[in-house]
Amino acid sequence: MGMSRIGQALTAREILNLVDKDMRRVEEVMRLESVASVEAISAINKHIQASGGKRLRPTLVLLSTQLFAPLTDTAIAMAAVVEMIHTATLVHDDVIDAAETRRGKPSTNALWGNQTSVLSGDWLYMQAFQVAVRARNFRILDLLIGLTQLMVEGELLQLERLGRINISETDYMELVDRKTASLFSICARLGAMTGGASEADEARLGEFAWNLGIAFQLVDDVLDFTSREKILGKPVGNDLREGKVTLPLVYALQDATPIEREKVATVLREQDYKSVTFDEITGILKKYKGIERAMERAQHFTERARTLISDFPESPYQRALFSVTELVTARDH
Repeated sequence: MGMSRIGQALTAREILNLVDKDMRRVEEVMRLESVASVEAISAINKHIQASGGKRLRPTLVLLSTQLFAPLTDTAIAMAAVVEMIHTATLVHDDVIDAAETRRGKPSTNALWGNQTSVLSGDWLYMQAFQVAVRARNFRILDLLIGLTQLMVEGELLQLERLGRINISETDYMELVDRKTASLFSICARLGAMTGGASEADEARLGEFAWNLGIAFQLVDDVLDFTSREKILGKPVGNDLREGKVTLPLVYALQDATPIEREKVATVLREQDYKSVTFDEITGILKKYKGIERAMERAQHFTERARTLISDFPESPYQRALFSVTELVTARDH
């Protein structure tokens, strides 16, 4: 069902208003389920929740459910579960990347150290599954177990490729699929499942969210080069400093000269912008239109997501999901 963009667009504020009351219920579940008998775990979980975040993944669950039926306690629980899993991955990512900040605040590993942070992330994973088990639904568990395996595989693949300059677009997309898009897809499928959707609608909504997740990560990787630290909540140019060659650089390196490739390799070796400045790297990106090409690729996945969600019957929740695609592409952090 095709509708004009004007007819279905909602603002970020309208989307927030649509899910605000239910998101408060999700936050309460997360707060209650993040209390552990070990003080350090509870303190870390409280620190992470206080740092905020977009809450995009639980929003996908809430909106996807209501495409088909009113919200249930199970849908609220699943929204909390996906955010807990996402949070656990962030804790582990910060340890692996030796990150010092997260959302403009000190990372958990900077405050509590690597060992405590890793174990707290493990605890949060297990607690998320404990909440999920209460639904007594094997399909939910199958989805979550498969998701967690994919995300761990993605992290291991990324570790294998750290510091490598010869990353292909296929290599990059494989990582994005496992680390980001798969979680987005499961969020929508969980929402559809708890809303009583047919298997066909569940699969179609999962494909919508998968495309949305790819676009989200591409834009994220562009912002790492184009945003400002105050807006981004972490140092700009951090991906390359951590040894990650993302799509804007993949594209630029395809046409770069040996001297320019060596500049990128130098940053990867030194893990900092010492011998080569950040401006020199962004100069290479501008010269070969790495940013523009990556954004065009993101737009391709965004358009695919819009096409898929437009096929669902019109409702405030369908319009909100359509508008999320606009917000993902146009965001500045």
